[in-house]
Amino acid sequence: MPRDWEDLARWWDEKQSEDGDLWHRTLIDPTVLRVLGDTSKKSVLDLGCGNGYFSRKLARSGAHVTGVDSSRSIIEICREHEKRDPLGIAYHVADASDLNTLHDSSFDIILANMTLDDIRDAEGAIKECARVLRERGILVGSISHPCFDMGKHSGWQLEKVGPDIKVWRRVDGNYRRVFEDAVEWQLSENERMETRWYHRPLSWYIRVLRSAGFVITALEEPEPNEEFLKNTNEPWIESIPVHCVLEAHKLRV
Repeated sequence: MPRDWEDLARWWDEKQSEDGDLWHRTLIDPTVLRVLGDTSKKSVLDLGCGNGYFSRKLARSGAHVTGVDSSRSIIEICREHEKRDPLGIAYHVADASDLNTLHDSSFDIILANMTLDDIRDAEGAIKECARVLRERGILVGSISHPCFDMGKHSGWQLEKVGPDIKVWRRVDGNYRRVFEDAVEWQLSENERMETRWYHRPLSWYIRVLRSAGFVITALEEPEPNEEFLKNTNEPWIESIPVHCVLEAHKLRV
């Protein structure tokens, strides 16, 4: 059975630290930061903030940040960070699909960095994002690329073609389905665990965002930097993206 994030809070805090792990720091976050643009003096909600490393990054750049996560244990860790290094960040325990502690039209920007595909009711979460965003506010979300990364339903395939080795990205026939799966994490040499994850086709995100009053204004597919390529066993991500970053503006109240 997948374990709850409550059980993994300390491990996740150590994994992400202050800059994010290798995948976040060198593959996902640079594109997220570029899409976010200048956040100074903006009111930003970090939805599914995890250990708060990105919240702290934004606060240090001048943003007014609120962090939300459904895990009480991880929010306690965020508050410990805030106590040691006060940055004015407010942290709340809340389900992303029920942000009842937050007022309507409270934020200029919402960041959902690798969280939407961990949320069971992502449609409800997107509707709540629309509610708490100001008109013309921006939602920036990064997710596993639905077309190329379907968890255990996708993978790399290496094939010898003549003298060359060809690398293919394989996906099975479940792409159009919405389904729950599990992501496996390696806690130590002898311990592994799983958390829940939800695959939804790209068209699902576009349809739900449109229904909630958003218009998509950017779609990026993060490219790895040199540090990532030197330290990963999946260099093929340079050619085939496994994440995407969406920017959506709220047009309707």
